[in-house]
Amino acid sequence: VQLVESGGGLVQAGGSPRLSCAASGSTLSINAMGWYRQAPGKQRELVAAITSGGGSTNYEDPVKGRFTISRDNAKNTMYLKMNSLKPEDTAVYYCNALALDTSTATMTDYWGQGTQVTVSS
Repeated sequence: VQLVESGGGLVQAGGSPRLSCAASGSTLSINAMGWYRQAPGKQRELVAAITSGGGSTNYEDPVKGRFTISRDNAKNTMYLKMNSLKPEDTAVYYCNALALDTSTATMTDYWGQGTQVTVSS
């Protein structure tokens, strides 16, 4: 499974960009997906997660009510709509997918390369 994020960049506080994560490869093996972020000097943290069919989502407290995670399995793409951005949302945002590695028959985490989101005040 390969994951490629897009949609980051420099955004003013209060802005509402949308990140995308395009999956390729063994996409049928993908189960849950999520968005993580890593700010300078901090550990990578979960932002939001979504189940395989998109019927259930989870958000961490800092983004609840402002971010919306979704996925379009027909397009093999996951999204993160971010509203009311704050400077503290500045980070590299990573796409994550939990998928079956058919070579080892184990569930494995796959990661994208990350996309930078910088929020200016």
